[in-house]
Amino acid sequence: MKDLTIDTHLKTLLPSPLQEHKGGGGSFAETLSQAVAEVNDSQLRADQAAVDLQTGKADNLHDVMLAMEEADVSMRLLVQFRNKVTEAYKEIMNMQV
Repeated sequence: MKDLTIDTHLKTLLPSPLQEHKGGGGSFAETLSQAVAEVNDSQLRADQAAVDLQTGKADNLHDVMLAMEEADVSMRLLVQFRNKVTEAYKEIMNMQV
C-alpha cells in the first residue's frame, strides 16, 4: 500500500536534496516538463488500472481507487501551480517601472 498524502506527492515531484546538482541545477522549463510528464504518467496508470479492473485483470478495487486519487491529486496540484504562475506573471506585467 502506498502512502497517499500531498506532502508525499510533493516530495516525489521535487528533486531530492541529496541529489548533487550540476551547475545551477535544472532550468525552470525542465522542472516544469518533468512535473507535467509525471502527472501524465499518473493519469495513464490510473486509466490502465480502471481498464484492468473492468476487464477482470485486476481484482483489487482499493489499488485502483488509490491510483485514481493519486492522479486526481497530482492534476489538482499542477492546476494550482499553473494558476499561481499565471497570477505572478500578471502581477509582474502590471508593475510600473
